[in-house]
Amino acid sequence: MKVEVKKVDALKREMKFEIPREKVTEAMDAVYSEIGKHAKVKGFRPGKVPRHILVTSHGQLAKDETIKKIIPQAYHDGVSQHQLNPIDLPEITEVNLKDGILTFTAVLDIRPEVEVSKYKGITVERKKSEVSEEEVLKTLEFFKKGRTDQEVTIDDNFAKGMGFPSLEEFKTALKRQLEFDRDRSNRMDVENQIVEELIKNAKLMVPQSLVKRQLHHRLNEALRRLQTQGAKEEELKAKEEELRTQLEPAVEREVKIYLILEEIAKLENITIADQNESLPGKVMEFLLKEAKWEDAK
Repeated sequence: MKVEVKKVDALKREMKFEIPREKVTEAMDAVYSEIGKHAKVKGFRPGKVPRHILVTSHGQLAKDETIKKIIPQAYHDGVSQHQLNPIDLPEITEVNLKDGILTFTAVLDIRPEVEVSKYKGITVERKKSEVSEEEVLKTLEFFKKGRTDQEVTIDDNFAKGMGFPSLEEFKTALKRQLEFDRDRSNRMDVENQIVEELIKNAKLMVPQSLVKRQLHHRLNEALRRLQTQGAKEEELKAKEEELRTQLEPAVEREVKIYLILEEIAKLENITIADQNESLPGKVMEFLLKEAKWEDAK
């Protein structure tokens, strides 16, 4: 097998493969053997169809299956041979099987070098989560309007209608919920402070293949949401480029922070025990424990 590697840019590599005739023949023989076991050809029992008949009746299928059989293994061997470290699946193009020789091109991004520093002991400000009586009363004001733009009396009967024995117990539950929401918001704020510091102190190039894949996923999600809200096909097409422009910076930032957290996991030997765990989430827990916490002024 011949493999030529060309450096396109700092992260992108183009690999040109040429698979020799004997390897292609070996793979194709195996494919025809498998096809022959199940092929239904008039006048022949399954498993007894001559090869030249199979070539006539199933030639294109055999060719396609041979290509599908060879490319993944050839790519894997080529990457290993040239000690490349791909960060994503390759883009396979220029596939050609002619005169028994298979050629194809694989374009891939390699994993970037990520330099992280000052990730332990990051100073973060934590806002208070307590909710005052005044804030609870302000929230109750929203209930007064009701759903029919008519004022509602906030009393024990109202509380019972909401599933609480009394107004005081409703206010206690409301205070608890407001504090829970604020605590969650404060936690996100602290995580964002850590993320900002990590990005500021890290050096890396962002692989565009990852950005492209994640952007495609996020764009499709956004368009699906618009579709469920009743947007027509022409509206979706008009909105697509605008959404892409809006989403791209956020997606690039997400990919960047993922790579930084992944590198910290490597440095700190942080691993996940099962698929239900999130490696970035586990690294963030580590960083939160290592952070220097201060009360917000």
